[in-house]
Amino acid sequence: MLVDEAHIYVSSGKGGDGAVSFLKQKYQPRGGPDGGNGGRGGSVVLEATTDVNSLAWLKNHPHQIAKPGIQGGKNNRSGASSPDLVLQVPPGTLVKDDNGRTLADLASPGDRVVVARGGRGGRGNAKFIASNRRAPGFGELGEPGEEKWLSLELQMIADVAIIGLPNVGKSTLVGALSEARPKVADYPFTTLEPSLGVVSHGDTVFTVCDVPGLVAGASDGKGLGLKFLRHAMRSTAFVHVIDLTAEVEPMAPFDTVVEELKQFREDLVERPVIVALNKVDVAGVEKAKEVRDAFAARGIEALTISAAEGTGLNELRKRLAGLVSQWRSERAQPQGFELFSTTPNPITVVREDSAWRVSGGSLVRWVAMTDLNNAEAVAYLQNRLDRAGVETLLGKAGARHGDEVRIGKSVFSWWPKGSAPVEAYDIEGEAKLNRGRP
Repeated sequence: MLVDEAHIYVSSGKGGDGAVSFLKQKYQPRGGPDGGNGGRGGSVVLEATTDVNSLAWLKNHPHQIAKPGIQGGKNNRSGASSPDLVLQVPPGTLVKDDNGRTLADLASPGDRVVVARGGRGGRGNAKFIASNRRAPGFGELGEPGEEKWLSLELQMIADVAIIGLPNVGKSTLVGALSEARPKVADYPFTTLEPSLGVVSHGDTVFTVCDVPGLVAGASDGKGLGLKFLRHAMRSTAFVHVIDLTAEVEPMAPFDTVVEELKQFREDLVERPVIVALNKVDVAGVEKAKEVRDAFAARGIEALTISAAEGTGLNELRKRLAGLVSQWRSERAQPQGFELFSTTPNPITVVREDSAWRVSGGSLVRWVAMTDLNNAEAVAYLQNRLDRAGVETLLGKAGARHGDEVRIGKSVFSWWPKGSAPVEAYDIEGEAKLNRGRP
């Protein structure tokens, strides 16, 4: 069963914590800081490969979590970084966020995208030595990993899409043109998934697939059309199959399908199309000539075939091979893309309930990587926030001494320098953020 949709949760690995350590050697009982950095956490990567042809495995295992980085050690030893978690998907996979925005199009084998970047490792206390801080007793925590839900959609990559109303012989034609053996029967919606086949003609080898479920209103979700119409989006040409034995005027089903393609995506109707008048073995030559003339009157050339008997298939293969070869010579292989966002991220202060929400810049990462139970680490964070202008912005916004301030998932009481009560100062007289609740 082809699975062409999956909703997955991905979480990259947290960075390893920086070590807090001091050199201990014989005859040197009070050595300097020697805590090493933590390793980077593993990222989650999606990679297109021909080794898989379905999203079934990810649909059945939707929670994908990369490993965290290793903590730093003494003697300035850095912790090891964890390997990336690489998830293989079929070529033609679209990656979307929960808002429906397309983040990446993995069109060709080898296309990759990092969907959750691993957290950077925290710095050990050896990295915080300064002229006024000779023996820092703190290091950084590892940066938290990213976590998000993603929607994956597979748009089957086929050179030719076979389209038409239900029960006109699309799946039979795929099998007759190639070595595919799709399920076929004489009732509508036999095909519950696209059938894919490989066709050879001379030196040209190309793929064909049928697009099941097209009925009037398919572009609005009726029948199975909305689910499968996207499989036609990457095709270079269409074979539009018309059933000569149907008890309707032959142009009506043609116009119905063309309108649905146009409603789904307007540029689909501009692609090369070959009309195949199927079941001539049942309808007869005279009926086929009458319908062919009707298409010719509208400037559309039609071929007469019988998918069941093999009539006219050599000519159809020849015409399709010519269209595919021309397309390949004029255009490069399908190219995917990755969406890059470079929007500004200024520091902002806004009212949130009875508190103040501070966001932007690198503030959330700074707080997340601070050990809020360590007074030295909190004092260092306070100085970073002051240098970034947070105190000034809070004052301009109207914050009062002792107000609750939220940064990321942490909550603080705000005491500007020189205004906090005695308990809000550390032993060196530096104002500190009173941690409320993490």
